[in-house]
Amino acid sequence: MLESRAISPKSAKDFDASYASSPVWDIGYPQPAFQALSNSGAVHGRVLDVGCGTGEHALMAAALGCEATGVDLAQNAIATARSKAVERSLKVRFEVLDALQLPALGDQFDTGLDSGLFHVLDPESRPEFAKALRSVVRTGGRYYILCFSDLQPGTWGPYRISQQEIRKVFQDGWAVESIEPGRFVVRTLPDGALAWLACLIAQ
Repeated sequence: MLESRAISPKSAKDFDASYASSPVWDIGYPQPAFQALSNSGAVHGRVLDVGCGTGEHALMAAALGCEATGVDLAQNAIATARSKAVERSLKVRFEVLDALQLPALGDQFDTGLDSGLFHVLDPESRPEFAKALRSVVRTGGRYYILCFSDLQPGTWGPYRISQQEIRKVFQDGWAVESIEPGRFVVRTLPDGALAWLACLIAQ
C-alpha cells in the first residue's frame, strides 16, 4: 500500500470530513455519462479512476473485467470504496494519494476516468495535474473528464470549467478528441448540473 504524500493538510482534512457523511456528489452509482462510456466499450484495459471518491467508477470498470485502480486523498472515501469492493466481490486497488503524485503508483493505464476531480483543482495546479496524469497513461490511452461547465449558472460548488480551459491545460502531451455537453448528477439538483464530457488522447 502506498503512503499518502504531497497532500495539503487543509484540503485532505476538508475532503475527508465530507466523506464522514455522504457528500452531495456521492450518488451511490456511476455517473450516467460514464456508465454510457462503459456500455459502449470505451472503458477497457487497465483503468485509473482518479479522484475516485467511494469508488463507483473503478468498481464499474472492475465489473467489466478490467484491472482497476482508484485514488483519492480522502481516507474516509477510500475506506468506503474498499468496503464496497469486498461486498461486491470485486478486485480493485484503492489508494490514498494526491492526484498530483500519480507517478508514485508506479503503473501505466489504458483508460483514465475523472468524475469531478478536475473541477476542484485550482487553476495553478491543473497543468501539474495534466503532466502527472500523462506520466501514467500509456501513449494512445484515453482520459475522460466529466466536469462542471462554465454554462452552469451560479457560483456555488466547484470551479466552472470552459472548453478553452480544458484545451489549454492539456495542450502538451495530449490531443483533444472531443468535448461534448453533458450532465453531472448531484443529489441536490433534480436535473443535475451542466457539464462537459471530454475525451483526451495521450500523445
